[in-house]
Amino acid sequence: MSEALNAPPDQAEVVAAFDFDGTLTWRDTLGPFLRRLLGWPGLLRVLILTSPWLLAYVLRLTSNHRAKARLLQAALAGRRVEDVQRCAEAFVGQDLPLQWRPWALRQLVAHQQAGHRCVLVSASTSPYMHLVGASLRVDAVLCTEMEVVDTRYSGRMATPNCHGVEKARRLQDLIARSLGDAPVVLHAYGDTAGDFPMLRLAHIAWYRERAWPRRR
Repeated sequence: MSEALNAPPDQAEVVAAFDFDGTLTWRDTLGPFLRRLLGWPGLLRVLILTSPWLLAYVLRLTSNHRAKARLLQAALAGRRVEDVQRCAEAFVGQDLPLQWRPWALRQLVAHQQAGHRCVLVSASTSPYMHLVGASLRVDAVLCTEMEVVDTRYSGRMATPNCHGVEKARRLQDLIARSLGDAPVVLHAYGDTAGDFPMLRLAHIAWYRERAWPRRR
């Protein structure tokens, strides 16, 4: 068994929280998903339309949340849920199997085989993240949920962007609602600074496949 799965205190529940993009996969997945959904011409159009906000984010002149909100608005607004769902099913079934990182996937499977509760905590979006969760058989998916109005995506986020501090807040809320006052041993896995708040919550944390000291 992995070193990350040391035996917890008696009666403690073990929760393993995994970032998705760059942790369980080799790369970001939102771009490839939008490419499949929109095609190259459609994706280039969306990138051109949202380039002022994307550039502002790169230059640290605007937030991750605002830039992403503009991108998703341009990409999803008005699209039928069933059409996006078909695309998401193809993306998860055909594209994602090429993206898994073996080490992280082994960690996830080891946690599951040990009977631990496993959670995906991702800034990626609900049109495909819940399908990812089902394919991996995790216990819960925390992601950036998109608003649906009359069977179509409005393009607006239904929740805050699940990034940074929001990841930690959503995870704490899930644990409190699911486990109440039960003692919990939390394992967390991440690969960017946006995962630091979640890693700081953990009793055992891993950053880019290496043990992450809790003092950070």
